[in-house]
Amino acid sequence: MAKKLPLALSSDIRGIAVATTDFIANLTPVEMAEIAAGLIQFLQNKGLAQKYKSGKLRVGIGRDSRISGPELKKAFVAALQKQGVNVIDFDLATTPAMFMSTQFAQFNCDAGIMLTASHLPYYYNGVKIFTKAGGVEEEDIRYIMAHPEIHENNFEGTYQTADLISIYSADLVAKIKAATKDFGEKPLTGWHIVVDAGNGAGGFFAEKVLQVLGADTNGSQFLNPDGNFPNHIPNPDNKEAMASIKAAVLTQKADLGVIFDTDVDRAALVGPNGAVLNRNNLIAVLSKIILTQHPGATIVTNSPTSDHLKDFIVLQGGQQVRYISGYKNVINKMIALNAEGIDTQLAIETSGHAAFKENYNLDDGAYVVAKILMMLPQLKAQGQTITDLIDQLNQPAETLEIRLKINESNFKVYGQEVIDALRAADFVGFKEDEENEEGVRLTLSEPYGAGWLLLRLSLHEPLLVLQVENDEVGMIEKVLPVLREFFATFTELDLAPFDKK
Repeated sequence: MAKKLPLALSSDIRGIAVATTDFIANLTPVEMAEIAAGLIQFLQNKGLAQKYKSGKLRVGIGRDSRISGPELKKAFVAALQKQGVNVIDFDLATTPAMFMSTQFAQFNCDAGIMLTASHLPYYYNGVKIFTKAGGVEEEDIRYIMAHPEIHENNFEGTYQTADLISIYSADLVAKIKAATKDFGEKPLTGWHIVVDAGNGAGGFFAEKVLQVLGADTNGSQFLNPDGNFPNHIPNPDNKEAMASIKAAVLTQKADLGVIFDTDVDRAALVGPNGAVLNRNNLIAVLSKIILTQHPGATIVTNSPTSDHLKDFIVLQGGQQVRYISGYKNVINKMIALNAEGIDTQLAIETSGHAAFKENYNLDDGAYVVAKILMMLPQLKAQGQTITDLIDQLNQPAETLEIRLKINESNFKVYGQEVIDALRAADFVGFKEDEENEEGVRLTLSEPYGAGWLLLRLSLHEPLLVLQVENDEVGMIEKVLPVLREFFATFTELDLAPFDKK
């Protein structure tokens, strides 16, 4: 029997927009109208009450390629207009572009709304909300959801359509040209770069950014928006997706491959030899660039980064702060450190979410790629490739991730009990790494090789996530029986993933 789940609320809203045999839709035009009403109340509380009452409040809305997007957008627009809000419909857009709709003078939106559920399956959709100050927090989302009451200001909201992506692309191009001004009007001439948009909203990048800068984009794939995602999951953290762009780079003998997630707030790359630049490798590339421009800066990451990455950042003269997973968490940590006077230029997760201080503290996959494009002409002049930037980054011999389901209604409390017990356990060759702010991180030594493990709670799901890395082949196989015996003492954990290894 199909289940109706509650909407998932964090720094955005996510739900089932297309009913399936397993799930009843819980994000429909009805919920969109309620969210629109809550948004109006929220914006009024943020100092825009007079603007709303005078009929001048302006909201921009965009969507990714999901099949439910047009219907949900129509309902949202209608609800806003009925309540006297002026709407700019950008239609197909990206998450970072929707934030920029609040910054670009020609739009000057008081809020930007993006309909997306990132890399989740086609039947999901969601709502991301930006004000001029940036993305909202979880408490803001909960406030919006708690205030579905209809508002009136005696105005009928206006409606117009506009092309946001072309303006956003031109802004990226201008920034790249400014950074590569010594290399002419088309600084990427001679570069062959293939793009994989995964049938999401990122297909524009090939034509409107790369080709304008002179790059050859032949061999780019899945640029057409298709919310059924027929080729692969649009997720730079997904092995199948990364294998797809890697194959395209090698087949085309390209200089670089670029892959985006559905709404283009994440990206990853592939070097000319097929080297995958995501997770720790992407963090290292961006850290190298940042530390060249800002010597001694601090880089904030989420907790599941390798010990080798920390060594690499220190070698480049920087500092790493490992923080709680979740892109808003690492971004907020960067903002807090800068407020304390600690020069922090980059916040990035292993999933590919990356925000630069210089770019509104905004997680923007297209800007990540733009930042790298700014370096390419100089690298070519020096006879280097993008992978040369991280030749000093050591790679682990083996890695493993296991996700353990918690069969307990109060899963966060139960999961924390497991984490605390592992921290207190006295295993030979396991030692706590106190330079960590999420879950428990243990350093591994003899008789278990040289490496580390991290046990943490999933942000949204009833799961414990175990990640293990080792620099000696065959050592994870020795670690797992110790951990399985430990986890077996917790009867509400599903240990099936262990038994499949």
